[in-house]
Amino acid sequence: MMAREQHSVLDPGTLDDGGGPPLPRATESRPARLRAGLRRHRRWLLPLLVALLLAQMAAVMVTTAVQQTPTIDEPVYVATATVYLREHSLDYNPEHPPLGKLLIAAGIALADPHFDASYKGDQGELGRHLLYESGNDPWRLMFWARLPVIVLTLLFGLVVFAFARELVGAARGLVALAVYAFSPDVIAHGSLATLDVPEAGFLLTSVWLLWRARRRPRLYVPLAGAALGAAVATKMSALPTVPVLMLLAVASVWSARRPADRDARRRTLLLGAASAVVVALLAIAVVWASYLVVDPRLRFASTEPVPAVHGLRGQVVELLPFPRAFLDGMRIQFGLEDYPWQGFLFGHLYTGSHWYYLPAALLVKTPLGMLALWTAGAVTVVAVRRLRPAAPYLLVPTAVLLAAAMDGSRDFGTRYAIFVPMFLAVTAACVPVLRWRWAALSTGVLVAFVAVSSLRTFPYYLPYSNEAFGGPAKTYLRLHDSNVDWGQDLGRLADRLRERYPGERIWLVYKGSGVPSYYGIESSDPRKVGVREVHGLLVVSDTSIDKAQGKLAELIDSSRPIDQVGHSITIYRR
Repeated sequence: MMAREQHSVLDPGTLDDGGGPPLPRATESRPARLRAGLRRHRRWLLPLLVALLLAQMAAVMVTTAVQQTPTIDEPVYVATATVYLREHSLDYNPEHPPLGKLLIAAGIALADPHFDASYKGDQGELGRHLLYESGNDPWRLMFWARLPVIVLTLLFGLVVFAFARELVGAARGLVALAVYAFSPDVIAHGSLATLDVPEAGFLLTSVWLLWRARRRPRLYVPLAGAALGAAVATKMSALPTVPVLMLLAVASVWSARRPADRDARRRTLLLGAASAVVVALLAIAVVWASYLVVDPRLRFASTEPVPAVHGLRGQVVELLPFPRAFLDGMRIQFGLEDYPWQGFLFGHLYTGSHWYYLPAALLVKTPLGMLALWTAGAVTVVAVRRLRPAAPYLLVPTAVLLAAAMDGSRDFGTRYAIFVPMFLAVTAACVPVLRWRWAALSTGVLVAFVAVSSLRTFPYYLPYSNEAFGGPAKTYLRLHDSNVDWGQDLGRLADRLRERYPGERIWLVYKGSGVPSYYGIESSDPRKVGVREVHGLLVVSDTSIDKAQGKLAELIDSSRPIDQVGHSITIYRR
């Protein structure tokens, strides 16, 4: 009996049946095996899904970059970046700091364009000269200039995923990455050699690092300061977030130390204040470094007129601890803010700006499923106790940036609020946390709706608008400029005219930086002759349609629309 009891506690693999082979080792229960299998599959499934989402995004961005001609702002940035490389001069485009253009310059260095250092002209003329008059291939040069921004946009997708994963887990982090990767605005502007996505991405990175500083402040607070500096060194519109992120640095240090008594709280506040100073000083240092990389002697003579700025704004500019080129760039920006720009919203052309323009434009240009996920995610972050500490990190910088952008005078496009889809993608991942039976399923359905809506607009992401507003073909009826028509379809227009309308007389009103004749478009300006003399094809950029007055309005009203190119250019028959 004792022998039996002793045998019963032995490893079953040591028992035998009459000297035969050992019995097989006892197996785990089926649920345990399933759980172990899921864990093994998850190790490779999660990276695979992340890679697939980013690969999809990379594919559509590269396709878009290859097919689009230069948008209005790009030649200026490309030419300035080339001047940085060849002349080490800060004179061009001082209204924006150098870092974003230095990133663009990395691609231009690989393209190795021919550059005429003797050419004299303003920054817009220099850009057209470089692309179309210097013996360079503008298609090739623009692709290489856009490539660094595409790579950065993909890397910022990893930041979105990492931020959401730390908040709500890896599986829900995929929701954030999917919302980001299918955002038409992020795809559109992440495919261009412009500064909006890099600035917003560096800000998001800084906030994420401050969130991580809640556990390791000594490591992540300095990194957050450097990322904040990268944002400010890319666009000056990041400046309003500097005090916000300094306060977040204090909050992160407080959370890391969790002081229990008065003396500990006092020491923690001092450490938090020191951390805030570190963030600010490192941000300033990165801005200075971006200028010194271009020209260690900081020589500067602006090619653009620098207005005098008086009052409180002028005093603020004088107090900022930045290079003179940065300060003069701020003065140019204030001068641009004082200019009476024209806006267009829901069919109404106006001079000046509307405070509600950006929220209205985001309503038009954001997929409906994404709007629902943003809203539910923001509510979830505030309502769920364990997520509430993340609310100041995700929602406060977004609100401050949006308020600052809404106060601007240029109602030109949602690119001024490109940080919204980047920050709120992280909040969207929080929706499945809700204690609601259908929360996870509803999130999945909304993400699928976002993906379908985004893919349906391929490859015309700039003029995207959601289904409630008629899709990209109808965007020009509600919005203008970089929301729909930024000069990106001149190459497509050339192909369309060659394929469908060979030999016809072309009358062109084009809004953009491209040179029509380079693409084989021989045309005349219909505004320079009498209305009765205009016969054949009238081709008009949709922004010009929105702003049409006088003779152009009469020409459009008396013509018949027959075709549309890229949802940004309309062809009429006369």
